[in-house]
Amino acid sequence: MKRRELKLVVNYVCEELFAECVAASMYQGTPDPKNVESLLVNIAELRADFVSRISHPEPGLLPKKFFKDLKMSFNEQVSEIVDHICNLS
Repeated sequence: MKRRELKLVVNYVCEELFAECVAASMYQGTPDPKNVESLLVNIAELRADFVSRISHPEPGLLPKKFFKDLKMSFNEQVSEIVDHICNLS
């Protein structure tokens, strides 16, 4: 996967997480606004961090290993955010 495609995927996933968090906050009872805001900030930071890491890979690492680890880390963090969205209330 090319860097440009990877950035598009990261942006798309983060946009969907952001929309899902907003929808969950509106329709899942009355969650604490601070929790919702914190979660939205985490999603924005996740996006910025991973787009930056894609643009500037760590020197000294093989590109294949770097991007494999990057994808695995991204998936883990997305999974954690999804769990937090499911538990908003």
